[in-house]
Amino acid sequence: MNKSELWNRYQKHLCTCPEISLSLDISRMNFGDNFWSQMEPAMQRAFSAMAELEKGVIANPDENRMVGHYWLRNPGLAPSEELRREIESACIQVQTFTQKIHNGLITNQYNECFKNILIIGIGGSALGPQFVADALSSSTDRMNPFFLDNTDPDGMDRVFAELGSGLAKTLVIVISKSGSTKETRNGMLETQAAYTRSGLDFARHAVAVTGDNSELDKLAKSEGWLARFPMWDWVGGRTSVTSAVGLLPAALQGIDIEAMLLGAKICDEITRKTDTLRNPAALMALMWHHATGGKGEKDMVMLPYKDRLLLFSRYLQQLIMESVGKEFDLDGTQVNQGMTVYGNKGSTDQHAYVQQLREGVANFFMTFIEVLKDREGSSMEVEEGITSGDFLFGFFQGTRTALYENGRESMTITVDKVDARTIGVLVALFERTVGLYANLININAYHQPGVEAGKKAAGAVIALQKVVIELLGKEKREMTAAEIADKLEKPDDVESVFAILRHLAANPDKGIKCSGPESPADINFSKIP
Repeated sequence: MNKSELWNRYQKHLCTCPEISLSLDISRMNFGDNFWSQMEPAMQRAFSAMAELEKGVIANPDENRMVGHYWLRNPGLAPSEELRREIESACIQVQTFTQKIHNGLITNQYNECFKNILIIGIGGSALGPQFVADALSSSTDRMNPFFLDNTDPDGMDRVFAELGSGLAKTLVIVISKSGSTKETRNGMLETQAAYTRSGLDFARHAVAVTGDNSELDKLAKSEGWLARFPMWDWVGGRTSVTSAVGLLPAALQGIDIEAMLLGAKICDEITRKTDTLRNPAALMALMWHHATGGKGEKDMVMLPYKDRLLLFSRYLQQLIMESVGKEFDLDGTQVNQGMTVYGNKGSTDQHAYVQQLREGVANFFMTFIEVLKDREGSSMEVEEGITSGDFLFGFFQGTRTALYENGRESMTITVDKVDARTIGVLVALFERTVGLYANLININAYHQPGVEAGKKAAGAVIALQKVVIELLGKEKREMTAAEIADKLEKPDDVESVFAILRHLAANPDKGIKCSGPESPADINFSKIP
């Protein structure tokens, strides 16, 4: 296709949404002329299904719950007056609490103002807030955000070391819907211990975002934490960034959460419309279907040309892969659906994996994000008449062209600038796209049985570790992993027993030592007296 034909195709298929300062270019996706007529009936069914979802239909029959993240930015859509009031009350609570923190009306135990925020969460309870914090940070932030988003002790120590003496002026936000999520619970316990070691009263520095009457809710109430914020069962972790999960840390940091909510609300309004060719979420969902054959046959590479959007691909990994990666469809047929998402940022990736993307395995399609505004204020020239931002634009256009010339498909999202409103728009755009695409491929985007399976398997490992340690304490002799497994009447678990023992022996505080040859079968383990 020559440049003139490409220009005509660009004009024909460009979706422009001035209300949200966004456009979507799908002209470099190689769909045929009959694609729209073939997919339109399925697209209209997807629109209808999404409309029912927003009305409060039970979207998760196995959990008997609704899915209502759209109500978070437009409470008037909630299916009951009670829910509407709860959402509005939560927003007011976030803003009121934030004002009291910023104005020094709520302080630490020494009546000092808080300067830092430590957010403890996992998955969507961390990825969304991290993305927002990084994308919208500035030199004028009211508070500095830190995160514990794993159960890695060394990672926790690293964060505590960064905080140093600033721990006393750090407000802790513990985020867990159930209050029993192990990674978050462990982070909370380690943080409590860090405060105790520093002679600080943890409760005077902590707030909870959790479900009503959860384990965490009960703990925060009994210990007299500073505040408790709601986390409803109809908001999934990966779609929770416009709830208190994301709004509270953002507001405390100094981000304009009203602008973020407004951007999401207006984007919802646009992507709710059933005119497919003027709906950017519908177009993206259809492009996902086209590129992957509706079966996840290709990966999506996210490449935003803006440093502030570095974490967007990580955020989208969970939003998309946890939503569409399903073994069974809605009819119970085994389909093993999914779509792998990865990426970093431009133009960094042009010096990393774009070489393979252009000339290697054609197992992907690209989604570029272009930001028109380079920076606040004017830019210096790095060459005559050319700025650093001009080079970034040139690298984006060059990569897009080079990939297309080698038959690699791409689409481009263009936004005016990165601000709170734009972040709200992008969040809402991809949330809607996921929902529509899930309907196109007939899967439930809002449950995650695979995640629960992993949690149960992890619990079994911890339970096995406890009995292994107990046995070694009783036997008081050296034993191989196979001997221990046989003694426990778990011969099929010998590999797990060995892995547990190797981990225990590597950490002196566990009181387990190993000796003998390097062969796993012959290594002896014993309890240190």
